[in-house]
Order: sequence, then C-alpha cells, then structure tokens
Amino acid sequence: MNVQWNLEQMRLFVSVAEQRSFSAVARDQHKAQSAVSSAIALLEADLGVLLFERSSGRQPKLTEAGRALLAEAREVLRQCERLNGRALALMRGEEARLRLALDEAMPFQPVLDSLEALSERFPSLEVQLASSAQGDVARKLLERRADLGLLFHHEQMSEALERRALGSVEMVTVCAVGHPLAGEKQVDRQQLGRHRQLLISPQLSTYPSGEQLSPQVWRADSFYAMAELLMRGLGWAWLPRHVVQYPAYQNQMVELASEWTPPALVVELVWRRDEPLGPAAHWLAERFAVHLRAIG
Repeated sequence: MNVQWNLEQMRLFVSVAEQRSFSAVARDQHKAQSAVSSAIALLEADLGVLLFERSSGRQPKLTEAGRALLAEAREVLRQCERLNGRALALMRGEEARLRLALDEAMPFQPVLDSLEALSERFPSLEVQLASSAQGDVARKLLERRADLGLLFHHEQMSEALERRALGSVEMVTVCAVGHPLAGEKQVDRQQLGRHRQLLISPQLSTYPSGEQLSPQVWRADSFYAMAELLMRGLGWAWLPRHVVQYPAYQNQMVELASEWTPPALVVELVWRRDEPLGPAAHWLAERFAVHLRAIG
C-alpha cells in the first residue's frame, strides 16, 4: 500500500471522532466543513478502510475499523509531540539522555523525589538508572557507561573525575535485637571489641567505614548486605541511619549509644571532567541536595 496520509489528516480524524461532528471541528480549525470532510475521505482512501458511518442528518459514528484505528492515531500524534519536545530540548542545549549511577546505599527517598521532579521539569529526557555496590559508580563514569554519579566520598578518586559535595548522611552504631549488646544502655570501645564487627570492604577502596575495633571482622561491599548479616545476630556495625530506618528492618535493630561513631558520610555528585554537565544534570543535582537536607 502506498501511504500518502499526513499528520493533519490524522489530527482531523481524532478531532472528529472525539467531537462527533464535522462542522464543530471545521469551526475550531477555521476551515470549511467540506475541507474537513475531504481530508477524512482522503485518509480513508489512503488507509483503505471506512472510518466513519455517514448518514444524512446524523452525527458521524466510528466504524469498527475507525474504533480500532483511533487508539493508533492518538499514539501517532503523541509520538509526534514527543519528537517535537525532544527536538526543542536539544535546540535549547538540554541532554537527550541522562545515565545516572548511584551507590545502592544512597538514601532512596531523596533519589525518588528528585527523579519525580526531574520528569516534570524535563519531560522529554530519557533517564537510565543504575544502582551499584560501592566502587562501581566511579568505574561506570570512567568507562563512559554513566554520565552522572552519586556516591559517598572517598579519597582515592580518579583525576579524570570532578566531584561536588551535596550533603551528608548520619552514621549510627547498631546491632540486632537479640544481640548481647542490645541490652546495654551505653557501650564503649572495649565492649564493642569483644564482639564480631561488620565493616564495609575491601581495603582496596578507601570507602568510609570507620575503624576496626574488633579482632574478629566480617566485611561486605554493601551496607544493605551488612544489615542483613546484622539482623541475624552475626555482629554489630556502623550503618547509615536511613539504612537502619528501611521499612524491612523496622523493630529488628537496636541503636546503641556509643562513645564513638564514624563521621557522617558525605554524599558527592561525580562526573567526567571532559564531559561537562548539561542543564538537566545540574538541575537534578540541586534538587537532590534539597531533598537530602530535608531528611537530615
């Protein structure tokens, strides 16, 4: 079939179907009714089906074929709107796509709130989200598999990356409700040192984790993996407060009053120095900083 129909005919088809009137559409479009009727007839000829039942003195009624094609026509018009929106965004210098990599222990509520706001501010932007264990976020940026990263500060950062502090998250000392330390009102370093300690790993990363107090240590590369071990009574740990407050962990952990807790984790925005951030990435960073402060 040689397709000759155009978008104007498709718009008129949808309008007539919705208003059930050739004359009403003609008035809205400032066209002669005959021009609207002719455009629909040409569309029917190109598609090879009758779209409307036409009876003298009656409103146009969709045929079975018309009803089947109406949804497709609406989708064609929506896709055109997306195309125009994407082209306008590119003309303004906005990114067509934003690949965001973040540490899996990043506070999820600020992330979700920021992404929801991003979708409203940049509706044509394509977003790809990757959640990784510590160390992988910077690697994705270096390998150009991500445009923007959210991670916790550590000293050993590649010179190819730029970074900016956005805020911080509090660390707390915790154990499982059935752990021997759970009944203590306050614990000191000696008491903590008598029990297995769960620490973030490994030494090849200078990821913030606190010092080793116990001679017996288990390590994991994820705060959530540490939380799962901790809930089974396998040790005590320093965890970000938002991890401890995760709904699945409610009433299963006890926060311990301790004489020492690691400093807060500094959340950083990271990107490649040779690939400057676009307006959507800058905007997302500002929104995340606001939402991160809100939970603090």
